Amino acid sequence: MDSERRRLLDAESGDETPTGLISEQDAYLSKVKNVKLYLATFASVLGPMSFGFVLGYSSPAIPELTRISDPRLRLDDVQASWFGSIVTLGAAAGGLVGGWMVGRIGRKLSLMLCALPFVFGFTMIIAAQNILMLYIGRVLTGMASGVTSLVVPLYISEMAHEKVRGTLGSCVQLMVVLGILLVYFLGLFMDWRWLAICCSVPPSLMMVFMCFMPETPRFLLSQGKRREAEEALRFLRGPDAPVEWECARIEDASDSQGTSFHISDLKDPGVYKPLIIGIMLMVFQQMTGVNAIMFYAENIFEQAHFEESDLASVIVGLIQVVFTAVAALIMDKAGRKILLVISGVAMTISTVALGVYFHLMSKLGSAVTDTVSVAAEQPDLSWLALASMAVFISGFAIGWGPIPWLIMSEIFPAKVRGFASAMVVLSNWGMAFVVTKTFQDMLTSLTSAGTFWLFSSTCVVNILFTVIFIPETKGKTLEQIEAIFRGTSGP
Repeated sequence: MDSERRRLLDAESGDETPTGLISEQDAYLSKVKNVKLYLATFASVLGPMSFGFVLGYSSPAIPELTRISDPRLRLDDVQASWFGSIVTLGAAAGGLVGGWMVGRIGRKLSLMLCALPFVFGFTMIIAAQNILMLYIGRVLTGMASGVTSLVVPLYISEMAHEKVRGTLGSCVQLMVVLGILLVYFLGLFMDWRWLAICCSVPPSLMMVFMCFMPETPRFLLSQGKRREAEEALRFLRGPDAPVEWECARIEDASDSQGTSFHISDLKDPGVYKPLIIGIMLMVFQQMTGVNAIMFYAENIFEQAHFEESDLASVIVGLIQVVFTAVAALIMDKAGRKILLVISGVAMTISTVALGVYFHLMSKLGSAVTDTVSVAAEQPDLSWLALASMAVFISGFAIGWGPIPWLIMSEIFPAKVRGFASAMVVLSNWGMAFVVTKTFQDMLTSLTSAGTFWLFSSTCVVNILFTVIFIPETKGKTLEQIEAIFRGTSGP
């Protein structure tokens, strides 16, 4: 098979490219054009933007819904907590559904269909006449978010080649945080119903644009559709690339591991090792407390005594977008592992500092009884809360935000990609629900300071886990990454 792939490449190269002097991959990638690959990526990442809108929607909507004049829609503290966190239950269910869909109907059609619960969910919120309708809308948009969070990383990783896979894969998280920023910004000017209307625009555009994009070549080859796979690759790689060579390479890897998944495959270290790593990455990502911080961003700033708490949330969203963009730009140069370590260190320092801030504020409040004196003292520490939040968000955005999703899309063998990704997404959103639902309880029982110190201790564990267990996937094909876990040499 190696000689066959070399023959295919040399047949396209002629005398101009001495493939004997450079690697097969480099010879092939020198002929690739990425324009349509970027176009397909843009169409697909409208899905992550949509679930960024879902995640961020609760922050501007909850304060309005707790003060609304209509008693049928007015939320108390418990109902507001459910409004923010119930979306994660829907997302966990959506992850399971998405794992089944990608294997049965493919990546492209799964992505197109998940636009429907996005739109129906926001329509339910727009037309809400009672709190139950609000909950149903949040569950539906959560389900769509769960499917999207599984399908889009797979779609991009199976389309992209190894030179740009890290950058394009990081665009998933970039569009999530961009969606969060946009919904925070629009929340400054719109009420909660008009905001829901705007949130239904990106998934509608995604469905339209994806009509013109191809299915992934790896899925088509797994279905025995060689000609369609070559056409998809020709669309993604440009007319000059010898796509028959890439098809042969993918088929070679698929033949060596089989095409169907059985439960007994979980005994294979090439399956259970990446599965454990993927699940633990998502558990640790949520245990940093990031979703709790983002869901309740305005409340945190109000407790930190910032009068313009909604504007502060926009600033946080902007920081997140900027540093996620930085991560996307350097992902294929710096590598995944070093960025995870840097990210973990930044989050550890910032959560310790936030804990110190809230501890000092509580001591200050109990030690000084004169309210005028308290008001005079408190602004002196406000910089600490703002700086700590900025460091946390930037640290998360540069590593633990985008990279777990990227690694999830890279490490699983093709035959278990749907099942394993579903388990990983379920772990992520399940932990997101636990953390966001218990956040207010933690604030009450552990105090604000204790809660953030708990998050800081989990960030230390994140760093150790990264150093010991995470392999570097930079610059490797999906087949080569699979070979690392199997303990063999990849194609």
